Amino acid sequence: QILYLKPPWTLANLLKCYKKHWVAVFGYIVPRSLLSTVECLSTHLCTGKTVDSSTVGILLQESKKLLHAFSSRSDYNGVLPQAYAEVSKLCQTLAEVREEDIMVLSENAACEKMEAMTPNLQNCEEEKKLHPSFHVARENKHQEIWSVLEGLWNTMNLYSIEIFQKLDPSTVTETAKSSFEEAFLGLQKLLAAVNGIREGISR
Repeated sequence: QILYLKPPWTLANLLKCYKKHWVAVFGYIVPRSLLSTVECLSTHLCTGKTVDSSTVGILLQESKKLLHAFSSRSDYNGVLPQAYAEVSKLCQTLAEVREEDIMVLSENAACEKMEAMTPNLQNCEEEKKLHPSFHVARENKHQEIWSVLEGLWNTMNLYSIEIFQKLDPSTVTETAKSSFEEAFLGLQKLLAAVNGIREGISR
């Protein structure tokens, strides 16, 4: 009855309502520290700015944190688990795209390094053009690898929290059982992904 903005809401309006009623309402439902998550989402999603892939990864993780926090109150007629699953799919897609980018950057850097080391095939001007691009590719490669590892770590933390919460017998419901199974399957996929990264680092 007393609401800053009436429905139906856009995403921008919804985040404004969160901020306006955070102390009086939402701060009693979820940890108050999550206001920083709302601020982060509002800043990057509602100002018309374009964001890079690293920022997108952060926004997806922040969205999952907010959804996970509200899941302790209700599943909201199944809407919340569905939203969480969609955001998780986006995270997985982003991780796959990053992995492909890392492979391309790695191959390009290797080729450029081999060309740079091959004598008498390029003149001095060509070599000058090669070196800056090689260093940029190498720097980007390090950033992409760090982003993938950070994404895996955040995903592992979220799934672990989900599993330990569901192991409490007093809170197990049919919905929780489904969520537990989803988390378990997600950890299996995560294990395979981590093993793949470990093998890649070894190579």
